[in-house]
Amino acid sequence: MKIAVTYDNGTVFQHFGRTESFKLFDIENNEIISSKVITDLGVGHEALAGLLAGYDIDVLICGGLGQGARNALAEAGIEVCAGAEGDVDEAVISYLKGELTGSDAVCDHHHEHHHEEEEHACGGCHEEEGGCGGCSGCHSQPEITGKNVGKTVTVHYRGTLNDGSQFDSSYDRGEPLEFVCGAGMMIFGFDQAVADMEPGEIKDVHLMPEEAYGYADPRAVMVIEIAALPGSENLNVGERVFVSDQMGRRFPVTVTAKDETNITLDANHQMAGKELNFRIELVSIK
Repeated sequence: MKIAVTYDNGTVFQHFGRTESFKLFDIENNEIISSKVITDLGVGHEALAGLLAGYDIDVLICGGLGQGARNALAEAGIEVCAGAEGDVDEAVISYLKGELTGSDAVCDHHHEHHHEEEEHACGGCHEEEGGCGGCSGCHSQPEITGKNVGKTVTVHYRGTLNDGSQFDSSYDRGEPLEFVCGAGMMIFGFDQAVADMEPGEIKDVHLMPEEAYGYADPRAVMVIEIAALPGSENLNVGERVFVSDQMGRRFPVTVTAKDETNITLDANHQMAGKELNFRIELVSIK
């Protein structure tokens, strides 16, 4: 059996659709035999469900998730155990002991603000069908086609914006990225670019937002009175902080505006609406 847990610095990340990492566990005879942390380039519940399916995950342990995410995971044949919190390893052990079972935790948008270990009530609320807002990348994409679809590939890459600034690089980390091509583990344009490459080939691609992280969703922007959010007076435009719903499920937002009365928090992915450039080197195919 294989178990995946939404991961953030050793704890269960509380917002499935926005998790940037998973910790994967191999289980035999109801005991953990190995584990590893993976980081994805996908966004939204469809991409994440595809990523987990590509790793043959049987069970997902997470904090909260919306109904759309539940549907995508169910289609992938993955059991969901939501409502978990605290240490990731302890959550898996509790699950194996039968002490942690699935719940009906579904994201809403009655947010609280978390910054520098403070918790403050926030009265803002915005609602969407399908669960959590801000999943701008959760949109239908054409099917990935190419000779490498379904194969495990290893790539090195460098990602830049149109102004030439770098936002990510596997070269800098000193470790290539491995994923199953066409399984929804990557953003669409990156996945499609690799689908027809040969080992050793280097390709430069320019991706429009609809091929990458989608466009920003205005419903994921919250304008909140500073007086209703103690501590927000110390925040600055451009800061990345966490908010959580009433169940304590946390996800990142960016401070995009602030005046004497209000502060604006944007829950969209930081790359939403951006054109991205990648230099991709296909290292190997399994």
